[in-house]
Amino acid sequence: MSDAIKHECGISLIRLLKPLEYYKEKYGTAFYGVNKMYLMMEKQHNRGQDGAGFASIKLNMAPGERYISRQRSVAQQPIQDIFAQINTRINEVMRENPEYAEDVALQKKHVPYIGELLLGHVRYGTFGKNSVESVHPFLRQNNWMHRNLIVAGNFNMTNVFQLFNKLVELGQHPKEKADTITVMEKIGHFLDDAVAKVYKKLKKEGYSKFEASPLIAERLNVAKILKKASKDWDGGYTMAGLLGHGDSFVLRDPSGIRPAYYYKDDEVVVIASERPVIQTVFNANFEDVHELDPGHAMIIKKSGSTSIEKIQEPHERKACSFERIYFSRGSDAEIYQERKELGRLLMPEVLKHIDHDTQNTVFSYIPNTAETSFYGMVEAAQAELDKQKADEILARRSELDKAGLEEILSKKLRTEKIAIKDVKLRTFITEDSSRDDLVAHVYDVTYGVVKETDNLVIIDDSIVRGTTLKKSIIKMLSRLNPKKIVVVSSAPQIRYPDCYGIDMAKLQDFIAFRAAVDLLKEHGKEAIIDDVYQKCLSQVDFKDDEVINYVKEIYAPFTDEQISDKIALLLKDESIKPEVSVIYQKVDNLHKACPKNLGDWYFTGDYPTAGGNRVVNRAFINYVEGNLKRAY
Repeated sequence: MSDAIKHECGISLIRLLKPLEYYKEKYGTAFYGVNKMYLMMEKQHNRGQDGAGFASIKLNMAPGERYISRQRSVAQQPIQDIFAQINTRINEVMRENPEYAEDVALQKKHVPYIGELLLGHVRYGTFGKNSVESVHPFLRQNNWMHRNLIVAGNFNMTNVFQLFNKLVELGQHPKEKADTITVMEKIGHFLDDAVAKVYKKLKKEGYSKFEASPLIAERLNVAKILKKASKDWDGGYTMAGLLGHGDSFVLRDPSGIRPAYYYKDDEVVVIASERPVIQTVFNANFEDVHELDPGHAMIIKKSGSTSIEKIQEPHERKACSFERIYFSRGSDAEIYQERKELGRLLMPEVLKHIDHDTQNTVFSYIPNTAETSFYGMVEAAQAELDKQKADEILARRSELDKAGLEEILSKKLRTEKIAIKDVKLRTFITEDSSRDDLVAHVYDVTYGVVKETDNLVIIDDSIVRGTTLKKSIIKMLSRLNPKKIVVVSSAPQIRYPDCYGIDMAKLQDFIAFRAAVDLLKEHGKEAIIDDVYQKCLSQVDFKDDEVINYVKEIYAPFTDEQISDKIALLLKDESIKPEVSVIYQKVDNLHKACPKNLGDWYFTGDYPTAGGNRVVNRAFINYVEGNLKRAY
């Protein structure tokens, strides 16, 4: 999208099912898992570039031998930084101990990071400072192997304060209120409890503490721990965890908001946030990579046995539609077709705005991530042009000669690469007018392909704030002097905050919200703003499942088209000579294009969890009171 927003995170879990010697013999290295994890993280770097983390566990290590390794980074290129450090450390050990080169047992015993169980994470920071302490995986240490817990996730909880208070009621003293810490401590509490209960039973059976250790690993019920820990969670999440003795899990929220896919063969079990990543790195077929069902967890025991367990009762599936529109890599077979369909479904509205004049219209896209939806839009435009040519041939068939027929058939759709992002300019000048002038030149424009009699249609993934459009893109496009600029969004109007992992937290940031408020004022309906404010305040002490999203009333008096027309006016200033219009995707068409991902709360205000309504009302209260804090 043209507006930069931070979003999502990505997870990767790899469990090697064979001894390390197997990978050394077959693939030439015992570092097979580390190498694959590097690829998995790089292939998901689109999901997070603020930080990255890696953790590994070695199975069946003797007391006194290190079995957990972790590395995290917030460097400019964190994935490369992590693995550069890992490689440096491994090379140092191997260089100092050449006898390790062909002895995998010695490598496992003495070389850090290699192991049978690996967890990777890429992060976009949506809350708090972007320090290395905020980077996953998080580690909860204990001298009992079974109680060591490593957690990483793609998630955001709406009720973190409630979860924090429950931990305090349990007698804990969490070091901070961040949802990652809260979630990890909740799992950790029930892990500690489960280990203690299993040991108590083993003690009654006559086992010593030393004898009990391997039996605890066998008997530990990970699914039961997760059921208890996640009972009160409200949010979107894909949560991955490693236990020190070698069990692991990935848990998905009951609404399926955040994505998770898995693959298993006789060598590995792999879980990741995106399907094509697994396909590429492990050369897996599309049909062999499966989606983890909402409310379920994949649990991998130390023995290597795997199971899919229902942890929480699944809700109505509301998988995030932004994954399909923008966030996930477009190389997924289904996502690619869905993005094309998003573009195709926009074409009827585009034709209205250009009076069906495809001959005098140039079609393009910005930014590069909108290219796939552009292909779909162009295919629909080509179908319209073919229809126009057929109609003209039929209308003139009695008079057409060869030259006339060739003239009609030679008409082609005009598609061009109009905008090219040159550099990410540094805003080293703080004075507004100077900075705005720099921002206006972020994109280079292709001259000589648009005439003054042309419409210029340009498609974007979505229009969130509209800042880049107003200060850069539309100013840049106007230099081409088209008759009309039509900005097309493959996503519907973003009207409400996201509270499940995407950094869209403040109502006033959304150009659709600003447009609706301006329309209320223009139509003498300002009283609705105070009315909604009072209704939101009245629900502050309500339970989450009793809260109603009253912010919908801000938009209710107006049609989608009225708000889009107002947005077009907000995007244009006196320096822009061409007419500007804005077209947004319809929610119904979004559902047609992405039938498996119906999570649309940022467009409709229909939140899949009870905490979502509390967040949107709090965001409105913050807006009215001029409070710039986040609503969650």
